[in-house]
Amino acid sequence: MGQHRTIALLDGSNYTEWKNSMDPNLALLDFDLCLREDPPEEIQPPEELNMAEEDYEQLRWNYDEKSAAWVKSNRLSLMYIKNHISPEIIGGIVDSDNAKTYLANIEENFKSSSKTYASTIISKMITSTYNGKGSVRKHILEMTNMAHQLKSMDMDVTEGFLVHFIMSFLGPDFGPFKINYNTQKEKWTIQELIAHSVEEEER
Repeated sequence: MGQHRTIALLDGSNYTEWKNSMDPNLALLDFDLCLREDPPEEIQPPEELNMAEEDYEQLRWNYDEKSAAWVKSNRLSLMYIKNHISPEIIGGIVDSDNAKTYLANIEENFKSSSKTYASTIISKMITSTYNGKGSVRKHILEMTNMAHQLKSMDMDVTEGFLVHFIMSFLGPDFGPFKINYNTQKEKWTIQELIAHSVEEEER
C-alpha cells in the first residue's frame, strides 16, 4: 500500500485541495472499488436462468464475493470521507448510503468555491513570469501543477497550449530561445521544454 496524504478537514473553503487529496487516498487505501464500479446486480433465480445447478452455484458464489467486496468498500469509503469533514458543515451535505453519490453531493455544495479557486489559479498563472530567480525547472513544474489543478476542475489545458503559455512568460533572458522555438515546426512536450530551458539557463 502506498503512502497516503494527510487530509485537512473539509471546512467550506478548501474543497478543491480536499478533493485532490481524498481521491488518491481512497485509492491508496484500496477503498475505491465502490467509486469505480456500480454494485453488482442481483442475480435471477435459477429457474429463470435455465442453467445447471452447479453453474448457478458458481454464479451465485461470484456474485456474493463481488457484492461483499463492494459493500465493504462503500462502508469504509463513507466512514473515511465523513471522518474528514468538519462537524460544522457536515449537516449541510445531503446524506447518502452510497459513497459515490455522497461525493457528488459534496461537489454540488462546493461548485461555486471551485470556480473561485479556479479564477485564483488562472490569475496566478498569468502573473507568473520567470525572472531568473530560482530555477526555470521549478517554475515550469509549478505552472504545470497549476494547469493540472485546473484539469481536475474539468478545465481542459492541453500540453501544447501549456508549453506555449509557459514559453510566453519566460523573462527577457530567454528572448532568443523563444524566437528559436517559434520558428520551429516541431512542438515540444513539457519534458522537452524543461530540458531545453534548463540547458538555455545554464549557458
